[in-house]
Amino acid sequence: MKGLTEIGEGYLIWLKLREGKSYYWGVIGGVALALYGVIATFRKTAYGWGIVLSLMWKKILDLYDWLGADICLFDVSVMLFAPRQ
Repeated sequence: MKGLTEIGEGYLIWLKLREGKSYYWGVIGGVALALYGVIATFRKTAYGWGIVLSLMWKKILDLYDWLGADICLFDVSVMLFAPRQ
C-alpha cells in the first residue's frame, strides 16, 4: 500500500501539472501524498520497495533507470546491513 501511494501521488500530480489534466487529479494526488505520509509513519521497514515499484511503473527502462536503481538499492543495503552496536 505504501508503494502504491508513493508512486501514485507523484503520477497524479504529474498528470495535473505536466499533462494539463483537471485539478481533480492534483487534489487526488495531494490526498494520496497525505495518505503516504500517514502510512509511512506506521511502517517499521521499507527495504527499497518504492524503487522497485517505480521501475515497474515505467514501460521502457533505459541505462540510467537501471543505474539509478542500482545506486539506490546499494544505498539501502548499506543502511540495512551495516554493523550496529
